Amino acid sequence: MMNCPGARMIVKRNGERVVFDPNKITESIYRAAYSQGGHNRELASRLKDQVVALIDERFPANAVPTVDQVLDAVEKVLIENGHARTAKAFILYRNERDRLREENREAPSFTVEPVPYKKIWQVLNWNVEHHCETIAKLNQRIADGSFPDLVLEADAAYDADINQAAEAIIGRRGEIRLVIISGPSSSGKTTTTIKLAERLSKAGLRLTAMNLDNYFYDLHVHPRDEHGDSDFETPQALDLPLINEHLAALFAGETIRMPRFNFHTGNREPDTTPMRLEQNELVLIDSLHGLYDEMTKSVAPQAKFKLYIETLAQLKDAAGKFVRWTDIRLMRRMIRDSKHRNNPPNRTIEHWQYVRRSELRHIIPFIHTTDYILNGSLPYELPVLKQFLIDNFRQFITMYHGVPGREDVLERAERVIALFEAVADLTDFTCIPSSSLLREFIGGSMYKY
Repeated sequence: MMNCPGARMIVKRNGERVVFDPNKITESIYRAAYSQGGHNRELASRLKDQVVALIDERFPANAVPTVDQVLDAVEKVLIENGHARTAKAFILYRNERDRLREENREAPSFTVEPVPYKKIWQVLNWNVEHHCETIAKLNQRIADGSFPDLVLEADAAYDADINQAAEAIIGRRGEIRLVIISGPSSSGKTTTTIKLAERLSKAGLRLTAMNLDNYFYDLHVHPRDEHGDSDFETPQALDLPLINEHLAALFAGETIRMPRFNFHTGNREPDTTPMRLEQNELVLIDSLHGLYDEMTKSVAPQAKFKLYIETLAQLKDAAGKFVRWTDIRLMRRMIRDSKHRNNPPNRTIEHWQYVRRSELRHIIPFIHTTDYILNGSLPYELPVLKQFLIDNFRQFITMYHGVPGREDVLERAERVIALFEAVADLTDFTCIPSSSLLREFIGGSMYKY
């Protein structure tokens, strides 16, 4: 096809440049919707317009995106607009085409974005099938008495996700020496690490956990901002040279003396813990920055298995907006920090700016390096979090109103209060089992943290 002056071009998988035809996007979306019983071509056209706008935003006029980059944009728009079944049909069709190309030895060109859209779709599709993709439907499950069933269903899905990750590790038995569970703050890394270790142990793998929180530098060495808040969310807040030294020593069969960090005092304690690996024993670590290369550079890449966990919540409010993952994690951390780390809720929300900045710089950009992505969100947790925190957030509205430098805190507080007001009250949550991931934060867990 000849190039048309002024028209946007795209690159096909064989390297040929052709004119980008937006109408093909409309048809692709419509065919996917049609296969699921949808017949709204006008809606497909509106979604196409969003895809085109997204491509124009991502690529300057003189840039030439690939076919896969265009298809990535289609998936993103479908998922963000809540069209779970259409997204499923589109993704399955695309995956089948990719499989056929691989069989024909035509290497497809993939664009990896720092957001796990396919996993997000799986979560959204699960929510749709279990009638909890909106706050209204979640409230209905509370009202009709089926909330305990939702708890069991969601926990079973989480456990199944962990089982799949375990199978992936077992499949590389003998090659992997280090299993890394990574993800942003309060995504559920600790419970996931414990449960994953249980699965692997049952399969006959020998494991030992290494808590990298013990490698924090003393809190007083970190710089403080104008509010006196310390930033210890970066990878550099950890003693990276010592971590690498200890990992190398462990895999060489040596004994290390692992430090201990006291979160109440903010200092490493003089006592240390001896640690040595048995032959063929694996090390499990859970860390915010497990994907950060400098964290484990002393270990060969092929000897690592990286699991990434995130609260991939797919829950819409009355306005059709998705609940923010970061807000869920903020609420979890507030409860955990106040219970176990001598940190009141207002200090947690004030510090959240550092958490988010570190995630965007040191965690999210490395998602594409993971071997497995696991969903740590629970569709039933908002009513529970509300009971723990609604009074705190009401206080925040008054506490931070008009306070210079705390505009971000007030914005978060107002957003969460609006969310809480839309969620039905739940005063009895004894139906949440002691094995639930949520118990890591609210207490009552069968596991020791």
